[in-house]
Amino acid sequence: MRSTAALFAFSVSALLCAPLALAADQLIQAGRLLDRPGEAPRGASTLHVRDGKVVEVREGHVGAAEFGIAAAEVIDLSDHFVLPGLIDSHVHLSSDRGGVAGQLAGVQMNPVDVAYEAQMNARKTLMAGFTTVRNLGDGDGVIRALRDAVKAGKVDGPRILTANSSISATSGHADPTLGFRTDLRAAVNRNGNVCDGVDACRRAVRTQISEGADVIKMTITGGVNSRIGAGLGAQMFEDEARAVVETARMYDKKVAVHAHGADGINLALRLGVDSIEHGTLLDEDSIRLFRESGAYYVPTLSTVNGYLARIAADPNAYTGEVRAKIDWRIGITGKSLERAVPGGVKIAFGTDAGVSLHGRNADEFELLVKHGLTPMQAIVAATANAADLLGLADQVGALTPGLQADLIAVEGDPLSDITVLKQVDWVIQSGRVVKQPEH
Repeated sequence: MRSTAALFAFSVSALLCAPLALAADQLIQAGRLLDRPGEAPRGASTLHVRDGKVVEVREGHVGAAEFGIAAAEVIDLSDHFVLPGLIDSHVHLSSDRGGVAGQLAGVQMNPVDVAYEAQMNARKTLMAGFTTVRNLGDGDGVIRALRDAVKAGKVDGPRILTANSSISATSGHADPTLGFRTDLRAAVNRNGNVCDGVDACRRAVRTQISEGADVIKMTITGGVNSRIGAGLGAQMFEDEARAVVETARMYDKKVAVHAHGADGINLALRLGVDSIEHGTLLDEDSIRLFRESGAYYVPTLSTVNGYLARIAADPNAYTGEVRAKIDWRIGITGKSLERAVPGGVKIAFGTDAGVSLHGRNADEFELLVKHGLTPMQAIVAATANAADLLGLADQVGALTPGLQADLIAVEGDPLSDITVLKQVDWVIQSGRVVKQPEH
């Protein structure tokens, strides 16, 4: 039988470990408030939040009585600029490694090891102000499990949509056997994502859906990090790519497409996909097809920051054909965005974090503004536009009645200096404070 002291210690421990219940009503008082990205920000404002959702927004700093409620928890952000929680439409939470180190980790780390690393990366992402992400490539079901753990409140992390493993042709960008010796390929090719021919591509999509994918990712062209000298043009036939898209649509799933070369970009857009990731070599037909289809362009410019950081730490981090493609990518970064913006293409924010560094997601803002977006357009890309792309516009992307109370607070004005978003003081997710300044 436990002693009184032991029972007391157990009770205190249980209390400390238990998640704190949200107050039924909260009042969040903002110095300035961008509740509807794309519209002018409000001045001093008060958000009424109930059970993690926005109920009402009023001008000025007002109390519970003005909202017709008896009492509420008050969160004072009156010296901060408040805006919706940010959304990264393209991450890989499983790792921060690249090049030779990434390939080695792929055969050294067990799924349980990857799971802990993924949770750490998810927390870094949340602390950087990104309350929702779309994970576009995973093996072993690690991110699917993390998605469910976050949703259940077991761990801290952003709201996650996952594609599971990317659909690829043999020797395509997401073929996991690339770079490994022949007798090891069967061991690493275990995700059911490689397909050749219509029937196999249908099966590959259904496999990902059966394992809980929220969205389908297809790699229609070669990739910068592909360990093969096969270029960056199209690497799937039209009937194979069409089979992927049609099967995804049958199951009401959106389709994100990795594409660098214009031939692959344009093929995907003609098939009616939802987003083009990277889109490094847009041409005039690409711009027209984006406008006609309504697809989003996710530029992932900050991949270059990851490349530069790894090369600075180890000049041999990338070898052979991969290093040559990285040098090319660094030089051409942002050129397609400079064509897309005046061409009327819709832009959604995405970093390719995992290639770039987790927790540094906001670095993308500076590059978006450098290559053609205004600060407001960059914020819209990371809120309203990204929410629309992910199919979550009825939940996140603004701070309007009925939506989740996902918000961040920063010092300074991101509409005049976008770099202030690199230092987020407060993060609130569905009304729960997950980050605040240390006092």
